[in-house]
Formats: sequence, structure tokens, C-alpha cells
Amino acid sequence: MTDVVVVGGGVAGLVAARDLAKGGAHVVLVEASGVLGGMVRRHTVAGLDVDMAADSFATRNDAVGRLAIELGLGNEITTPDPRGAWLMTRDGRTFPIPATGLLGIPGSPMAADVLAVVGQKAAFRAQMDSLLPSLVGSKATSLGELVRKRMGERVLDDLVVPIVAGVHSTHPDHLDPDRVAPGLRAALLRDGSLARAVLALRARATAGSAVQGIRGGIVRLVDELVADMDTYGVEVRLHTRATAIEEHAVELVSADGPTERLPADHVLASTPDPARTAPATRTGIELVTLVVDQPELDAAPRGTGMLVHPDAAEVAAKAITHATVKWPWLAEAAAGRHVLRLSYATDATDGADVATSLPVDPADATGTRATRDATALLGVPVAPSAVVGAARVRWHGPDTTAAGLAEGVVAIGEASTGRGLAGIVASSRTAAEHILDS
Repeated sequence: MTDVVVVGGGVAGLVAARDLAKGGAHVVLVEASGVLGGMVRRHTVAGLDVDMAADSFATRNDAVGRLAIELGLGNEITTPDPRGAWLMTRDGRTFPIPATGLLGIPGSPMAADVLAVVGQKAAFRAQMDSLLPSLVGSKATSLGELVRKRMGERVLDDLVVPIVAGVHSTHPDHLDPDRVAPGLRAALLRDGSLARAVLALRARATAGSAVQGIRGGIVRLVDELVADMDTYGVEVRLHTRATAIEEHAVELVSADGPTERLPADHVLASTPDPARTAPATRTGIELVTLVVDQPELDAAPRGTGMLVHPDAAEVAAKAITHATVKWPWLAEAAAGRHVLRLSYATDATDGADVATSLPVDPADATGTRATRDATALLGVPVAPSAVVGAARVRWHGPDTTAAGLAEGVVAIGEASTGRGLAGIVASSRTAAEHILDS
């Protein structure tokens, strides 16, 4: 019998395995694919090493920052360019994202930057939130329902939908507010309005930027975590799939071996239970990265990028990141070229559990769509002839179906705690700490 088996070698599994092994536990980490890190990986486009998926982490807690310091990357933490991002509404209008919001929910509904997006009538309706009893919307089962009841349909559609769709790849009507905005419901009941709740959560957040990054890419966290698997003696088994996950045992099958039952004092899993019968509920995600030689983009016409309403006309992308504006270290490495990252929602069957970077021809359908969308979103012509390198990556969005893990199995990772490195790292470390304390 081993002390702990960790199922899943993404960031959640790596963090939990590291902390447990560092604390003296014997840990076996199993991963169905041949790659550790999940979607936090790198690929090379036009000679530039860039993150394959996430390029930043939220600073609503200090979990990722503290981990980076422990991994020797404290001096490599960097903040994005302060110009901020823009949004595109359903009808194609573009605006800077209002300054005092949370997932698009305005903390000051009558502020000029909110009025510019939603108009006076909708802003006045949102301001009425302050007069409603705090119980209105407090039991909402979705973020969309909460905002709709407190601030109205227009604020939901013009502000919250494009921002949430870009961040969580899901409509607010399908997101649990307690999962994507922890503390918001309690703050509403305590402070009496949704706007005041947003301001209270923002005031308690870590000072400075809402997100941070790592020079050289978020993937450097995975590099160090993988190195620590050796340092702390974690037994890593790649190409090993869990066929049954129980409180004190995991059944495993490897690519070149028989089924094995591995007993353990504790089992942690960042994957759904293999015996779960409910189908996964998730989207497919495609990220197209363009490296372009386009001096007109030096002016950063849309700041660090843009989040797009899912129903915006004539634009297929749901977001674009002007990465060489967002990250000065990348601009330096790009030497005058620009890195644009466009994300698309695709059918769930087009996603992948372990994504692969594939080259893109700027003149093919994917390349033409990306340059057309970049032109529409940035307001600067981006011709296929200006593209010096391009690649695309496809993977699955978060599974919103309950993981269905057996009683006693400790749930970690995206399957249980939702998307976002900040929450995933925090919950994984808490789970490891509880096991070590026991």
C-alpha cells in the first residue's frame, strides 16, 4: 500500500503530488497521456516559445504567486501592460472594458465607461440594484440569473456575456456564481446590492493587476513542478489510465501492461470518475496564434486585446489577445513582430484531452478566418502576407457535469473546482495539507 495515489498529471495533480511528497508521503502520480501539465504547455510559432493555452493567472488569491516563489520563479512574475482589454457587444460596437467590474458586473453602474457600453436607460436600471432587497436574486442558480434579476438584461448581455464567454468559454446562464465568483452571493446579502458586493470583493482582492504572468510563459511553472517530481521522489506513471477510482484504491491499466489494483491510504483525482454514466458537458476550444509583421499594430489599437460577444455579427473569434502588447517580455523576444492569439468555441467533439500544436497556412480556411477576425477586432488590416508564422491548438473546455467521484476520494482540479489556475492551485494545496495533517 502506498500513502497517496494522485490521478491526473495536470497542474492540480502536480501541485498536490509535490506538496504531499515534500511533506513526507509516498506518492504515485498516474497520467493517462504521455505528457504532464495538462493544457499548461508550450509550443513554438515562428521561432517564439509561447504558452499553448493559459498565459496568465488571476491574483484574486496569492496561491499561484506563492507557488511561483517556492519554485524559484518569484523574480520572474510580471504584470501585464496597464492599457487593459476591450470588449465587442452583440451588435459589433467596441469599448474599453469598464474599470470597476467583476466578470463584467459593474461596481459603479452609472460610471461613464459603463454608460458608454449599455446606455443611460440600461445603466439606470442597473443602478436600481441598490434599491432592491438583498434577497432578490440571492438564491439564483446561475450567474446570468443573478445579474438579470439585480441589474437587468442589457447589462447582462452587453457586459457580462462577452467577458464571461471569453474567460470561461460558457454563457453566464450555465455558470454557478459560487464557483466562478466565490463570495459574491454572501457579499450581496451582507452589503445589500450586487454593485456594492462587486466593489467589496475588488477591495479585498490583492492590490495591483487582476492577473499576472511569468516571463517566458506560464509553462515555466510546469517545468519546475515536473522537476520537483524527481526532487521529492514522486513515482510518476505516464500512459497509465485509471479504470476505477475508490477511496482507498485505484485500478490502473497501462499501455504495455495488465490491469493493476493499487491500494492507498488516500486517493486524489483531478478527473471524473471512470464509472460516471452522465455524459460530459463541455465545449471545444481552438486557439490560433499568429505572428505577424505589421508595424501598424505598434499603436496597440485595442489595448491588450478584446473579448467578444458570442453572437457578434461577422466575427467568429470569441476573444483576441494582443500578446506582445500584454507582455513586454514577449514583445522584446518578438523583436518588432506582433503575436496575436485568437480563441474560438468549437463543437465539443473537435476538442482534445491532450492537445497538439499544428501549423496553419495563412492562406487556408483557418488562417483566412483568423486574419479576417484580427482585422475586424483590432481595426487594422492584417493581411495573410503579413503572417510570418501561425499554429492552432484544440482542446476541451471545462466539464460542467459533476465529476461523480466515489465518497472519500478527494476531488481536485478543473473537474471539481472549475477553471483557472488560482482556484486549482489553492484547492490542490489545501487538499494536500489536509491529508498531511491527518
